[in-house]
Amino acid sequence: MLSPPQVWHIIAIMPRRYIFRHQATPCLPSWVKAAIGTAISLGLIALMNQMGGAPLLAAPLGASAILVFGMPDSPMSQPANVVGSHVIATFIGLVFDHFLPGGWVSMVSSVAVVMVVLAVLRLTHPPAGAAPLVVMMGHPGWGFLLMPVLLGAVMLVAVAVLIHRLPPRKVAYPLPIKPHLDP
Repeated sequence: MLSPPQVWHIIAIMPRRYIFRHQATPCLPSWVKAAIGTAISLGLIALMNQMGGAPLLAAPLGASAILVFGMPDSPMSQPANVVGSHVIATFIGLVFDHFLPGGWVSMVSSVAVVMVVLAVLRLTHPPAGAAPLVVMMGHPGWGFLLMPVLLGAVMLVAVAVLIHRLPPRKVAYPLPIKPHLDP
């Protein structure tokens, strides 16, 4: 039997964990700058995708833009994570798409493999989890890895480096290397 304080905790206190917003109050000028960077980079990527015929790639790179421009101090927003994760995730998606039978089992498995590989390589970047799904829905060739994936991810990072040099400058992007962390 639960005591009255335990019941109170379950009814009144516990649900707050699910609705509490842990994100700090935003600095509006920083988020406006982030929105401008997102618009510029995704506009360039969309133009490139239109020329290359890969419109679905905008979905994972759009999610990447939220991290890269909105949370540049996150380890998951750093250039190695952004570029490396998209290239690796797309490569895994291409392997699954070209060498395994299609269907939902392959799609689910490809994302699970991507998650583990990126964690082992310390290149976790959540939006890259969508890359194998984009590949397996569109069935592109191996050239998709370079254009638009590699080019799009590099373009996103390059615009981020430039945008984060503008005021207000909250953090350095990319983050400086800490001496106690191994490469």
